[in-house]
Amino acid sequence: MRSLPARRTAAVALAAAASVVALAGPAFAHVTVNPGSAEQGGYTAVDFRVPNENDAAGTVKLEVNLPLDHPLASVRTQPLPGWTSTVEKAKLDKPIKVHGNDVNEAVAKITWTADAGVKVAPGQFQEFRVSLGPLPTDADSLVFKALQTYDNGDVVRWIDEAKDGQPEPAKPAPVLKLTKATSADGHGVTASATPSAAADGHSTGHGDAAKKDAASDDKASDSTARVLGVVGIVVGVIGTAVGVLGLRRRNGGSAS
Repeated sequence: MRSLPARRTAAVALAAAASVVALAGPAFAHVTVNPGSAEQGGYTAVDFRVPNENDAAGTVKLEVNLPLDHPLASVRTQPLPGWTSTVEKAKLDKPIKVHGNDVNEAVAKITWTADAGVKVAPGQFQEFRVSLGPLPTDADSLVFKALQTYDNGDVVRWIDEAKDGQPEPAKPAPVLKLTKATSADGHGVTASATPSAAADGHSTGHGDAAKKDAASDDKASDSTARVLGVVGIVVGVIGTAVGVLGLRRRNGGSAS
């Protein structure tokens, strides 16, 4: 009977550790746009990063919807071995001007489909790269609603938009933040931060690229630090529980 409090203490500690892991896990498992920001008016290349959250199935399709309220005239996918990409366009209600020309349609959706035998397996992630622009100058963000399909038929809808003052939704849509332009190239748009965007015929700003690469490294380091911090908390909680359990057992033995 004297061991009952010790058992309760250990159970509470383990439950706390499990809660820490449960709360920490989802923060790293969203479909996201990387890098998370770009300059207004410019061209950029981004990766849609897709983690596999299902322990019993693999991701075999990704659909990304592009905003038509702020249409993008130039959208190009980078070839990805084992995957086939298709682009769907939509006619615009109102033409937009790009380099002095009227553009009457824009890309509405990109779909990547895995070839036979290919998938994003449990515990893995995949990045789908896209070059796009010119980015709007009258918006501070672009929302890309995405659908992730697994080989067991499950579909995860990453379409919820975050609202100011509200907790982050369970399945948030990927968001690209837009910042004020700091420089411009000869085409009247901001220089691209990535070499891939040069394929569109726009010059690359190497200084900006270095800064954004460093920012990406900082974000990666921050994520790693969070993971290590969570692991440390869990190990500490379990160690404390084991220590308390051993101490109570020794005390119980001495009392006998």
